[in-house]
Amino acid sequence: MLSTSVVSSVTSLSAPASPSRLRPADLLRITDQGAQDVLDGRFAHLLPAAGQWPTSERWSTRLHADDDVDVWLISWVPDRTTELHDHAGSLGALTVLSGTLSEYRWSGSELKYRTLEAGDQASFPLGWVHDVMEAPGSPAGPAAPTLSVHAYSPPLTAMSYYEVTDHGSLRRTRTELTDLPEGRSA
Repeated sequence: MLSTSVVSSVTSLSAPASPSRLRPADLLRITDQGAQDVLDGRFAHLLPAAGQWPTSERWSTRLHADDDVDVWLISWVPDRTTELHDHAGSLGALTVLSGTLSEYRWSGSELKYRTLEAGDQASFPLGWVHDVMEAPGSPAGPAAPTLSVHAYSPPLTAMSYYEVTDHGSLRRTRTELTDLPEGRSA
């Protein structure tokens, strides 16, 4: 199980003017502990049978849920993006366990690109708009998929999706109610 001491120790903290009692640093600690718990085999019972990771769609499983935070393990596949999206009223964080992720983030005037490799972490404040995918040429494959652990606080309830206009601004195209991490596969 995700170390309850990590989750309970950070839920007693408070952040002013935030939708969550947790701070981005707390979420990074939670995803780091979740990643270690996955690597240590504590969630083996939640993983695909016989190590048969999906190869055509993202796969996810919830590792922990309470009133303050949802923690997910996500398996990424080539050529499937999340689309540009935000996490509505939730803060977020991730830790990459294996493989490499690509992220395109809206900077306010353009999309910025970065890669996140095994061991890298990232946090997402309110208003963060990004698109995440398995990086082209990621060393992961069906036997060793690209995996990441994500935490959302408060637990994810909605996501808005965006497009970049011809005038270099963002336009929201839709909002969906969801409790799935990083939305549906595109």
